[in-house]
Amino acid sequence: MTNNLQATTTLSNGVKMPWFGLGVFKVEEGPELVHAVKFAIKQGYRSIDTAAIYGNEEGVGQAIREAINEYGITREELFITSKVWNSDLGYDSTLAAYETSLKKLGLDYLDLYLIHWPVEDKFIEAWRALETLYKEGRVKAIGVSNFQVHHLEKIMQVAVVKPMVNQVEYHPLLTQAEVKAFCDSNNIQFEAWSPLMQGQLFDNPLLKELADKYNKTVAKILLRWDLQNGVVTIPKSTKELRIIENSNLFDFELTTEDMNRISSLNENHRVGPDPDKIDF
Repeated sequence: MTNNLQATTTLSNGVKMPWFGLGVFKVEEGPELVHAVKFAIKQGYRSIDTAAIYGNEEGVGQAIREAINEYGITREELFITSKVWNSDLGYDSTLAAYETSLKKLGLDYLDLYLIHWPVEDKFIEAWRALETLYKEGRVKAIGVSNFQVHHLEKIMQVAVVKPMVNQVEYHPLLTQAEVKAFCDSNNIQFEAWSPLMQGQLFDNPLLKELADKYNKTVAKILLRWDLQNGVVTIPKSTKELRIIENSNLFDFELTTEDMNRISSLNENHRVGPDPDKIDF
């Protein structure tokens, strides 16, 4: 499956998406952001995940341009994701939001564009806009983020193009088994945000035990668990050492027993908002 940093999964429309990428949630515009993204690309990362609400699309775009110029890679080798924010959900407003994101990033297209949250009464019209962008060839793939099964079912009842990705909070304390099973059975690629649970799992006794067993960090155990579960993962980091460390996942494999032990930690515990209780 995944034996190197450029390994990809194939989405339902044939587009290849890297299994591993860099997230930039809560990374402010500025030199640190630009350096982190450029450094990740230099180290072999090819997937960068941002969003309109992160307020850092311009810096991400700058880093992409500089990396292309300095490291001899092409735009086509990269996989860039952004997301439409809740206040822009709607047909015309989502189309406009896409143009704004492209302009800030300085790109001609996105590889993946997601609806960030399933705001009721708004996400269906937004999905129509994403379908338009997709049919016009403006974006390579479209999907959703933080959608539960009933949200996905609602979209799929009216969709001409079904979601290709569902990016959700996913870690051993929130395995979202029902949502993942639905996505797997409908060929919707599952993707994890907050795979390290914002560092809250680093002192977990079982994960520390496994880290010792495999002679790896707890972070690597967590990220390897994602990949072996068939989940695309995008840990956030701005530190060079962490960016390198996080990506060194391809020289070991967790046993089935240890995979199951990690999964058994599930408590349906969220660090982010509940998608069924959106008030923002």
